[in-house]
Amino acid sequence: MLSRSSFTSLVVGVFAVYVAHTCWVMYGIVYTRPCPAAADGAAGGCVWPYLARRPKLQLSVYTTTRSSIGAESNIDLVLNVEDFDVESKFERTVNVSVPKKTRNNGTLYAFVFLHHAGILPWHDGKQVHVVSPLTTYMVPKPEEINLLTGESVTQPVEAEKQTNALDEPVSHWRSRLTLNVMVEDFVFDGSSLPADVHRYMKMVQLGKTVHYLPILFIDQLSNRVKDLMVINRSTTELPLTVSYDKISLGKLRFWIHMQDAVYSLQQFGFSEKDADEVKGIFVDTNLYFLALTFFVAAFHLLFDFLAFKNDISFWKKKRSMIGMSTKAVLWRCFSTVVIFLFLLDEQTSLLVLIPAGIGAVIELWKVKKALKMTIRWQGFRPKFQFGAYNDSEKKTEEYDAQAMKYLSYLLYPLCIGGAGYSLLNVKYKSWYSWLINSFVNGVYAFGFLFMLPQLFVNYKMKSVAHLPWKAFTYKAFNTFIDDIFAFIITMPTSHRLACFRDDVVFLVYLYQRWLYPVDKSRVNEYGESYEEKSKKNAHRE
Repeated sequence: MLSRSSFTSLVVGVFAVYVAHTCWVMYGIVYTRPCPAAADGAAGGCVWPYLARRPKLQLSVYTTTRSSIGAESNIDLVLNVEDFDVESKFERTVNVSVPKKTRNNGTLYAFVFLHHAGILPWHDGKQVHVVSPLTTYMVPKPEEINLLTGESVTQPVEAEKQTNALDEPVSHWRSRLTLNVMVEDFVFDGSSLPADVHRYMKMVQLGKTVHYLPILFIDQLSNRVKDLMVINRSTTELPLTVSYDKISLGKLRFWIHMQDAVYSLQQFGFSEKDADEVKGIFVDTNLYFLALTFFVAAFHLLFDFLAFKNDISFWKKKRSMIGMSTKAVLWRCFSTVVIFLFLLDEQTSLLVLIPAGIGAVIELWKVKKALKMTIRWQGFRPKFQFGAYNDSEKKTEEYDAQAMKYLSYLLYPLCIGGAGYSLLNVKYKSWYSWLINSFVNGVYAFGFLFMLPQLFVNYKMKSVAHLPWKAFTYKAFNTFIDDIFAFIITMPTSHRLACFRDDVVFLVYLYQRWLYPVDKSRVNEYGESYEEKSKKNAHRE
């Protein structure tokens, strides 16, 4: 059986291999090997760029309710850019007529053509085009009201409509269409075309050489939830912002892989909002910062696993609550569960929600260990039994109760006052939403005060040897990593501020560790002392 250190080393080794493999894969995506024959001027086996001929091009955007078109019937031209320059970026806003079929929860498609100037797209044999839906289905955000007065942000008629179909998906308008053209004069090797780009390529034979037509690409990662607009039956026109920018081959391949990854998440059950959180990481972040984010996220995952492993190992073997604040354990459990319910109510990204849920389950198990609780089933009825504390544990409980007595004078009025203020001045979806928000605001704003009982117990006992320092260390690394993620992943502001609050708490624990050196005669977290261990080992020998 592997020892704990061997298992940790195995996990770290697997993590290092994973990071190295990912770097190799990313390098393979960004770097594409050019055709070797192109350096010698030979055409055999190479696929040449049609854009190198510098043709006069035109960009046309049409809308239709059909997913495929064969002629110019039943389509509307919404944007026409003559003398289109692939090197020049632009952004234009046009008004699009919304057909009756689309207003009745139908789909409207955008057909984007890149063709020779002066020739209609369907008469041009060298045109390229891409298709993108301009509508999507999503459950609208619940209306928020003042729970005392009933006032809402929207008009009463609109609020009534939203209430009647609160849980039903409705058609939303994508107000942005982002286009890219790969402008590099890159010569591909015909025998090893990258599979990701190949599906976007259209090739033509010109004399003895094969050319690929301009690679036109729609950036679906730029379609964000914040840009969606609800389509009402009375709506006849909606704005559409068409933006264009050139793109390099490396970034194009990277973007294709990211879009495929987001699509896979949606197939696995991620909602439009969850996928939008992932999109925001890529779209709203600089590519170099994005690379840093990947490494930070990988280390966050590793430290999460090691922290959970050491925390569970610590509490699994713990036989005594000497030096441990039971009130702090109960508070951590309560606050973790409340934060999880709050994130669930706010429909936060699964990237934040899943770790919070796992943490809540672990905290519930720790409460069971701290209270020495056993559960026995009598038929279908559970019976709870609690173990007795020894004299040393009772002394710890006295320090714990003393600290909580002083804290209650400050904490309870602040929490009740904050809940009353939010009820009068802030709008909520329901009374449950107000209750959860009140609890979580108390946790975020004053929750660090509940860590003071453990600090008070440490002060009274002049020791920190009873604390799970390995788990603390891994959690501290994750806290500093969370500070970075607080600016990248979309999350409630109060949750973001709590990340920085935890930094201060850990620094106080570090100060106490320096202030109270380890006394080898004191019992550790497993109810044993270093000297007792030495005697046992000597006796065995």
